[in-house]
Amino acid sequence: MPTEVILPKVDMDMATGQISRWFRKEGDQIRKGEPLFEIETDKAAMEVDAPASGTLRNVTGAEGVDIAVGAPVAWIYAEGERFEAAAPTADAGRPDVEVDSGSVTPNDAAMLAGRAEDILQETPVVAGGERRGVRATPLARRLAREAGLDLSTLTGRGPCGRIGREEVEEAVASARRGAAAPKPEAAAKPALAAALPAPASVPAGLAEQPSTASAPRTVPTDAPLHAAWLREGAGTPVILIHGFGSELASWRPMLAEIAEAMPVLGLDLPGHGGSVDRVASGFDDLVAAVEETIRAHGIASAHLVGHSLGGAVAAAVASGITLDARSLLLVAPGGFGPDIDTGFTDGFARATQEPAVRAWLHHLVADPAALSDGFVRATARARADGRQASAQTDLGHRLFSNGTQHFDVRRLVGELSIPVKIVVGAEDRVVSARHFAGLPGRIALHIFARTGHMPQIEQRAEVARLLRELVR
Repeated sequence: MPTEVILPKVDMDMATGQISRWFRKEGDQIRKGEPLFEIETDKAAMEVDAPASGTLRNVTGAEGVDIAVGAPVAWIYAEGERFEAAAPTADAGRPDVEVDSGSVTPNDAAMLAGRAEDILQETPVVAGGERRGVRATPLARRLAREAGLDLSTLTGRGPCGRIGREEVEEAVASARRGAAAPKPEAAAKPALAAALPAPASVPAGLAEQPSTASAPRTVPTDAPLHAAWLREGAGTPVILIHGFGSELASWRPMLAEIAEAMPVLGLDLPGHGGSVDRVASGFDDLVAAVEETIRAHGIASAHLVGHSLGGAVAAAVASGITLDARSLLLVAPGGFGPDIDTGFTDGFARATQEPAVRAWLHHLVADPAALSDGFVRATARARADGRQASAQTDLGHRLFSNGTQHFDVRRLVGELSIPVKIVVGAEDRVVSARHFAGLPGRIALHIFARTGHMPQIEQRAEVARLLRELVR
């Protein structure tokens, strides 16, 4: 029999939730474990995976409306199973549609189902005179509640009119000035800096964001770490933090998959890349150096992305007071379990010649073909003078020993209220995928088959997609 897809309970006190986005549509062929839809509550947003493989049918869960926990939102039919169209249900967030069953053919039913989709897109759902189905991020909902703002009065600029933090902040700033909120986004940012107090988590002097104009951004000379704007653009910046033995340039292959003109800042950790001469005494020193660099750039809020060691650092920065983190994307992050392959960390740290560098890089991926010869040669050239080998060998001994990690960020991430996505390779030989079992349900965990410790290379299109979902 077909597999029922229900709206799951992701919070202890959750009675209803909203589907903010379907990743697949009626009639699509899907595989078990693939992301099926995104569910949104007042506290968090997370992706729900398909419980079975087959054909997606009877998609009755509408986007952007309240749905009761446990209500069916779709069915998955296995190959060869007979499909019978189901009537939309109120519990799944759809309006009742009356149909004369005696005069409807199967083709007519399909046409009516399509028309029901059109109706849902054209008409807001109304119950008891109250408008429902307002699309908004969890953070926007919380800010609106705190400010006593009616979300139904706002127009969202996100996908399908989704309301985000910026629209709420603009409306609050407008109310405080006693005038209409400025329309152009470029004009709204300076006004917000003047009209709204700095977030409680941001030190004085950091409330104002870098200019949203696409003009080249200045790089401060007093920052403790080397950093570079990998992409110019408008809006809240994305900060990329690489893993052990890598450098900021390693993110470029993934950035090629991102078409949006979002501002992207890459950092080199102490002992790496352009920060090779910066010494760190341990994990806390790494975090402090990153925070000081963010402060030097005048960045008040940002989306954080971190890989491996950089993922643990990004998690610690997100939980601190220096930055107002909007979201967190962790790629094969460290700090979620005790063990690590110190054979790799020791071996790669010492590697300076191309054959050794190539062998250790291949240890990081499930398929060596995922790494181009150009990528391997560039990595080897950067390590040929031995400076990084010396610095990383010393740093590695401070961070790892006897197969263990000397830092833990699992609790910090579990306490965050921002959207968090974790991307893991099922064949990771450096940090085991088992480390990520038992995380809170509001954290979206994506485990990719036939993928090792570098999902941003091996699954770069998918990782880029996940990043776009966080920053939109």
